[in-house]
Amino acid sequence: MTALIPALAGALVVAGIIGVAVGLHPTPAKAPAPTKPLPGVTRVSSVSRRTRILLLAGTGAGLLVAVATGWFVAVLVVPAAAAGLPVLLSAPPSSAKIDRLEAMEEWTRSLSGVLTAGVGLEQALIATLRSTPEQIRPEVTKLASRLRARWSTEDALRAFADDLDDATGDVVAANLILGARRRGAGLASVLDALAESVAADVRARREIEADRAKPRATARWVTIITVTVLGFLALTGDYVAPFGTPLGQILLIALLSLYVATLVWMRHMATGTPLPRFVGAAARAAAN
Repeated sequence: MTALIPALAGALVVAGIIGVAVGLHPTPAKAPAPTKPLPGVTRVSSVSRRTRILLLAGTGAGLLVAVATGWFVAVLVVPAAAAGLPVLLSAPPSSAKIDRLEAMEEWTRSLSGVLTAGVGLEQALIATLRSTPEQIRPEVTKLASRLRARWSTEDALRAFADDLDDATGDVVAANLILGARRRGAGLASVLDALAESVAADVRARREIEADRAKPRATARWVTIITVTVLGFLALTGDYVAPFGTPLGQILLIALLSLYVATLVWMRHMATGTPLPRFVGAAARAAAN
């Protein structure tokens, strides 16, 4: 019982750090439910099925480790690690953002081709719906629906920028708004130049992401090797016996906390800061 108290306290520290990391992991926004569920039900349903399975498996493994080694801290550390480490060691959502940028570039180039054929801007925007990449198809579908519903072109494009919720999408929408105001013949060439700029940005981001993947792979292998060696030593030898004492449990928690904090720091550095938006309701709200 004496060893249990510091073990539980330290395990809560590690679980808290991993919980912060999981909270920083971006997740796609969900549409609000038509009815208001109970608070407890909402918290449980917001956890993915994969995370619940990892927590249950980690809890069982933690109990086995605690029984086999006497390390009561494993009851909380193992399930927290099982649910948190995949998030910390996985690739950040930058690859999905790059795919969306590439989709914007492809859609912009397609729109330029339609405009070159002499079609009006509103008809061209609706016509590109057939060839729109999947990554931005919902946003373009909403844009076409608003134009068919007799929205003004500028209002529909501002709402389109809000749907994309991206600085590059704001650049595309701003050029289209200017084209809708001036109704000139040079919009197609402007969109071609914009598509080339976005394509260059996509290439640069993919190179950066490839460089960032190398330290993530190294950290992943170091973590796997460390956990494997510690687990083997804990079950087969007396090398880690001092960690079974109350002071050893506290020291173990301190070391694990430092390691988890390092992983959180590495992931935060790899995430980056999104560029500010300047078109749409969100940009106006930020300016006010």
